[in-house]
Amino acid sequence: MAAAAGGAEGRSPPSGLSPRPVSPPSPGWGSAVVVLSSDSEPEVVPLAERVKRRLSRGRPSAEGSAARGEEGGERPCGSGERPAAGGGGQGGTAGVLVAEVRPWGGTNGAAGAEGAARGLPQAALAEPAARPGGSPPSGGSAETSPAPKKRKYSQKEREAMCQAAWQRRKEREAQKRQQEQEKERKKTLAKILKAQRPGECQKYITVVLDPAILQVEGGAQVFAALQSANYACVVESQAVPCSITWRRKAVIPQTEDGDEWTEEPNVLVLLRLEEFLSMVRGYKQEAQGCAGDKETLQSFVAQVMKKMPGKILALTVVEVEKYFRCLRAQSKKRLQQATVHRNQGEEQRRKEAKDSGLEISRLDVEEALVDLQLCTQVQVTFFASWEELGEFATMFSKAVAEAPYKREQEKTGFSFYLENKWCRGVKVDPSGKGLFEVWKRQIQQFNRVSLEMAEAVVSAYPSPQLLDQAYSRCSSEQERENMLANILVRRGDGVTATSRRIGPELSRRIYLQMTSHDPDLYLDAT
Repeated sequence: MAAAAGGAEGRSPPSGLSPRPVSPPSPGWGSAVVVLSSDSEPEVVPLAERVKRRLSRGRPSAEGSAARGEEGGERPCGSGERPAAGGGGQGGTAGVLVAEVRPWGGTNGAAGAEGAARGLPQAALAEPAARPGGSPPSGGSAETSPAPKKRKYSQKEREAMCQAAWQRRKEREAQKRQQEQEKERKKTLAKILKAQRPGECQKYITVVLDPAILQVEGGAQVFAALQSANYACVVESQAVPCSITWRRKAVIPQTEDGDEWTEEPNVLVLLRLEEFLSMVRGYKQEAQGCAGDKETLQSFVAQVMKKMPGKILALTVVEVEKYFRCLRAQSKKRLQQATVHRNQGEEQRRKEAKDSGLEISRLDVEEALVDLQLCTQVQVTFFASWEELGEFATMFSKAVAEAPYKREQEKTGFSFYLENKWCRGVKVDPSGKGLFEVWKRQIQQFNRVSLEMAEAVVSAYPSPQLLDQAYSRCSSEQERENMLANILVRRGDGVTATSRRIGPELSRRIYLQMTSHDPDLYLDAT
């Protein structure tokens, strides 16, 4: 043991470390290493020697480690092994196992021993353990970087910075106001569009009736029909007697004074039967060259347009057909009386001729209406009863209410497109509802075919199969081509209604389209 200690003392300590006296190991402390050898007794390696060996192994220089290995005769050891003291140059010490007892446990004790051997303070030894991961700082100690100095701005720079900040704040506020205005505009537009939709627009319409309408025979029925359709009605004096106008309530009032109302451009005027016949009689006399100051339909329309400039005028007359029925009955009665009294005087004949000149026929009415439409673009609608006039007033009010919505719908497409309903097509449900409309539109797609002509064809043959069956029953090709030629097409209503035939040309084109197997066939070819 003395030799081992002397060998340990004979070695010089590493650079930077001062030699310390080695105290004998305390019993039970485990600060010594027992070296077991096959030909020697156990000997104790002092602590200073162990620290010196550990420091020599822990240096990063590979050359130094190799040199020390050659000098001391040490070999690399695994974990838990330690080389025996003095085993470098002596034979017989190979295969020596070193058992080290560490009651303090782990690497902290070794680090503390190394730090003690180096002469480092305990605070420096505790610093690596306090760091995350236990790694010591680079260079042995952390260097604190100096704080950057705050820049000093001049008065002009501070003013420019304040101005820029104020400008940015102003821009943000303007952008925020613009977004709020855009949001409010979209909300208002959505509300206006909703108020224009069918079913909602009637709530904003008020029907204004002249008091003279309620004084005529069936005026109360017209008023009741409008109220039953949930229209707000107001009785006020109008510029034209027996007229009906409409007002629309503003969805978003521009002022806070109250509701805003806008006058609609349409006006419906009721002509009494006596007034209408008198105007037709005046036109008849004027057409015959008779001088007279009687009022005609044209002069009446001119007076109305003068009182209500910019209005769209529509005229209505009730019980015109009743007048013609009475006229036919009177003519028949006079004819019967004439056959009974054949030998009447000359004076009686002149009186009857004068009375017959005052009568108004259907031809006189049609001529007066045609002249009115050509000169003023105003139409006259006839009704057989006051109930029909009430229904017409209700339908007219609905059309006035939905007019803005329909105008907006017409703006969505181009002028050269077909109608909007054509673009959408026809909806056909599983039960087959809608196939009739599809068949009608198929006929209407022929060149020079109007809606009335298509309706006449599909009314006679409601489906393509029925038309094909009718073609199969024909005996010749010529009969098939002319099968649809005599179908009547009716246009208009009342006294202005006209009728015409389909004609052989369209009948032939429909036949070729239904039966031809040539995909390149030109139907309009003669």
